[in-house]
Amino acid sequence: MNLTDLPEKLKEFLDELSLVEDQQDRINILIDYADKFKDAPADIAKKPFYNDSKVPFCESEAYVFSKMNEDKTIKFYYAVDNPQGISAKALCAIFDSTLTGEKPEVILKIPVDIVFEIFGRNISMGKNLGLTGILQIMQRQAKKFIGSESIVNS
Repeated sequence: MNLTDLPEKLKEFLDELSLVEDQQDRINILIDYADKFKDAPADIAKKPFYNDSKVPFCESEAYVFSKMNEDKTIKFYYAVDNPQGISAKALCAIFDSTLTGEKPEVILKIPVDIVFEIFGRNISMGKNLGLTGILQIMQRQAKKFIGSESIVNS
């Protein structure tokens, strides 16, 4: 994967993760991120969530919401309805910590194989579909913000 087009915080995260050789250590790092996950606040999204925010194929029932900041950067918010959705929570927490404050155009440049860089190539097809779906929803929402004065995208 070419890291040059990635935002700096995401590059730094991937660089640190690449230093972890032991698979169990990588899993522990991802679990730590899952523990940092916070559901979208009620002023951004209330249940029942809109279907267009639901991540397709995600067994964890993940949702993505976004808001354009005044400086034209994006803040993403997430909800994961399945309490066992550790991988989805981890990815959302990673994206929250590394992509918050980026411009929509930057989000569109992130390749979907970033999921393999984070979770490894051995994840199941179903898990890969759900996790890449999180990024795809983010990118779909980012596209709506390009050239828009819209403030909330759900």
